[in-house]
Amino acid sequence: MKVLDLQCPHGHRFEGWFASADDFESQAKRQLVECPICGAKEVSRLPSAPRLNLSGVSDAPSSSGASASQAREWQARAMQALREVLEKTENVGDRFAEEARRIHYNEAPARNIRGVTTPEDAKALVEEGIDVMPLPIPAALKEPLQ
Repeated sequence: MKVLDLQCPHGHRFEGWFASADDFESQAKRQLVECPICGAKEVSRLPSAPRLNLSGVSDAPSSSGASASQAREWQARAMQALREVLEKTENVGDRFAEEARRIHYNEAPARNIRGVTTPEDAKALVEEGIDVMPLPIPAALKEPLQ
């Protein structure tokens, strides 16, 4: 198995395990590889240096190990925050813009909602004074765990 360092267009870095580099290329072409954070299917391979241990003497740990650990910790916190958002909001799907307006103008009960809208509708909501925030939700969090 080869462990490859990967990155999506949004800058999320993660590892992928493949039988070979060719296996990664094949899967990426067929859009079978996706970012675990945002679900983007445009994934690229990052340059990485193999670690060779020829003498049996281990090298001092590099500072990149700490930053990789910090990145994993940040990703775990971000995923937990997304889970909380999903638990504490109502999914109104593609009726998001309509429902946000109804809530804003007191035509529907006030509550936290999430859904899908076009960039144009999101801009119109902001211009009307309705706070919205784009939030990419990874596919892994959209499906129930069991």
